[in-house]
Amino acid sequence: MAATGRALKDVRSAEELKAIIGEGAPLVLHFWASWCEASKHMDQVFSQLATDFPLVHFLKVEAEEQPEISETYSVAAVPFFVFFKGGKMVDKLEGADPSSLANKVAKVAESVKPGEPDAPASLGMAAGPTVLETVKELSKENGKSLNGGQLDSGIGEQLKLKLQQLINSHPVMLFMKGTPESPQCGFSQKVVNILRNEKVKFGSFDIFTDNSVREGLKVFSNWPTFPQLYCKGELLGGCDIAVAMHESGELREVFRDYGVETADSDEKVTTNADTGKGGVFVSSGLSTALSDRLSGLINSAAVILFMKGKPDEPRCGYSRKVVDILREENIKFESFDILTDDEVRQGLKVYSNWSSYPQLYIKGELIGGSDIVLEMQKSGELKKVLLEKGIIHTEETTFEDHLKRLIISHPIMLFMKGTPDAPRCGFSSKVVNALKSAGLEFGSFDILSDEEVRQGLKKFSNWPTYPQLYYKGELVGGCDIVLELSNSGELLPTLSA
Repeated sequence: MAATGRALKDVRSAEELKAIIGEGAPLVLHFWASWCEASKHMDQVFSQLATDFPLVHFLKVEAEEQPEISETYSVAAVPFFVFFKGGKMVDKLEGADPSSLANKVAKVAESVKPGEPDAPASLGMAAGPTVLETVKELSKENGKSLNGGQLDSGIGEQLKLKLQQLINSHPVMLFMKGTPESPQCGFSQKVVNILRNEKVKFGSFDIFTDNSVREGLKVFSNWPTFPQLYCKGELLGGCDIAVAMHESGELREVFRDYGVETADSDEKVTTNADTGKGGVFVSSGLSTALSDRLSGLINSAAVILFMKGKPDEPRCGYSRKVVDILREENIKFESFDILTDDEVRQGLKVYSNWSSYPQLYIKGELIGGSDIVLEMQKSGELKKVLLEKGIIHTEETTFEDHLKRLIISHPIMLFMKGTPDAPRCGFSSKVVNALKSAGLEFGSFDILSDEEVRQGLKKFSNWPTYPQLYYKGELVGGCDIVLELSNSGELLPTLSA
């Protein structure tokens, strides 16, 4: 009996997506946005592929309407595709590339073998003509030509003119991810902060809103990444160059030499090149007392996180994510629960010009929210900033640091033989049962899986046996102590203090 096809489906919640992924069938997830023309084109290919591969789930997620799902898969731009097999993510695809999409779907569905070249039109698929037609449409829009099924690397005259007009639309022009008020990456945030510190008026263009500009400018400027900063039509460079020029004073000299207009010291200046709107915006208007208080809080610790809840009891997933990252990086930090003080909660949004929480500050400088911190961690930029600010002093991680990171990877951390679901010794099993009986969530590490950790932790903790239970980085004890606390009713209070 022939298998029935799976219809295209819009995902409405993270729970729904998790359940479908859990079924283990091949699955393709399409993140899209209604305003993005490239998304619309790729959606046509996506729909045709759903006909070709009836045993594959084809799911759609409106990226901006489902931020939790988008954040889970680090979606920074649309269209964006994630591929699953056997309940696990196996591949990703960013951007409008019909040929690659068709080939990756075929590989997930096992119609072609890994390593075979992209050849969607020759796969015998109904989607073949749609793939080629979409490539042509995208080529026209981007001012590019079709060459063997791939987009030619040259730039059409229409796109070249558009890019030149954008670059020259303001004396200082920043092509960035997001907007100055809501940057979508840490590097863009840094350059925005530098320009504001230099007190220059600048225009900006959000490259997420136009994929033809995003891809075309890389070729036009021969600069592969963003942000890109221009002055009087000349490319100055990206984030690293802007930072170096700013710190050396060279950036100010360039602006002066080019006659770039500066704003008064209490003005924030941005202009949106997309709309032509913008100009000078007056200072925040916060009272001096509140501004002083916020400044004091921001500078009260080398690293401080303004979050919802506390590190051990986050009240939102985004705050939890930043806490986890800081702990993974073994960074000591302080926190402020903005749910306990509405004056700080509302005032800090204005003071920092950042409208959401959490907000992470290092040495008084806003780093950003969860998306930016996550991106910086993945790229290595977070560690670089911490080194520059003197928060950490070496890029090398010692074995002791590794043990410390494991110990604090969860507020309640159990080093045991085996896993909670399959303990490999009676003492470990007893501690697991005591923690579960108390209703406590805990992390675990199987010391049988790593002999170096097994032997090293004995010396580090000065405790010769296993299991070992830690709370907030401090050793509680072994099996006997845990059972004693459990029998006396003190286990839950001890691990909740």
